[in-house]
Amino acid sequence: MSNLYLRAAGKLLQLPVVLALFVFLPAGTFDYWEGWLFSAVFVACSLALTLYLAVNDPALLERRMNAGPGAEQEPTQKTIMIGTLAALAAVPVLSGLDHRLGWSSVPTPAVIFGNILIVLSNVGFYRVFRENTYGAATVQVVEGQSVISTGPYAVVRHPMYSWALVMMLGMPLALGSWWGLLAVTTAVAGIVARLLDEERFLAGHLAGYPEYKRKVRYRLVPIVW
Repeated sequence: MSNLYLRAAGKLLQLPVVLALFVFLPAGTFDYWEGWLFSAVFVACSLALTLYLAVNDPALLERRMNAGPGAEQEPTQKTIMIGTLAALAAVPVLSGLDHRLGWSSVPTPAVIFGNILIVLSNVGFYRVFRENTYGAATVQVVEGQSVISTGPYAVVRHPMYSWALVMMLGMPLALGSWWGLLAVTTAVAGIVARLLDEERFLAGHLAGYPEYKRKVRYRLVPIVW
């Protein structure tokens, strides 16, 4: 358990460095208040969720930390994750370049709204984690896992991805960039491809999932899809 906490602490300590590389390096300056506010909000939300899982669900924290293309067991998911992560990384990079080159000007209220979306998305993640202890960062089925159909899972089949969309929409706004939204569209395509392949996998490996699909109609956005 102590090893898990050390790994989690290590990832949190790495986060500001990663943000500096993907936000301030493309911007070419530290004189970027939108970048500082975004970084503070992102780190604070990540810290809060990590502490919640460390105290209340260490097993889920372990599952969430085992992430990335290398952790995926399905070959298709490895490919999808590489593309999706590249698109996600492009959001702050393109936003930072936008700030450096002055391609667009986002009003302060929109920047604040973007940060609010990031906070709301993390509140959504918290609700998903509280409802589903099997919410791993990889596509898998573990021993004893059952279909979760309560809470946010009664509304859409993939609430984690739904809130990820909210976060991705908030990121370029929080960073003061309209052009950053272009990278979001590619990331959304990656999420759609991931959840469709995930549904195929779960239907064949998780008892009761086909019935759950018939019960909950919408995959990602209520009323829309």
